[in-house]
Amino acid sequence: MDAPSSTSTSTSDASAGDASPGPLPEETGGKNRKRAALATAPFLALGLADVVLILLQGLEPLWGFAILPPILFCSVLTWIVFSTDFLDDRT
Repeated sequence: MDAPSSTSTSTSDASAGDASPGPLPEETGGKNRKRAALATAPFLALGLADVVLILLQGLEPLWGFAILPPILFCSVLTWIVFSTDFLDDRT
């Protein structure tokens, strides 16, 4: 049982010693996606609550669904900006 684990560690050690540049670590992308989700969630929740209030007030359902695409579009744009650090080089 020790032989397979030692060969797998030697294989991972060889790849870890490689000096060629590779993709960014997954930890960096995960932090950015988490930060983006935390920044976008309140605005998305407010927009969806607005749609629900419009529908519950008895207005035509078309009005509720007419404002849904801009809310989703702005939320997606916000998530993209925060997750890719688009504005970091401009500050």
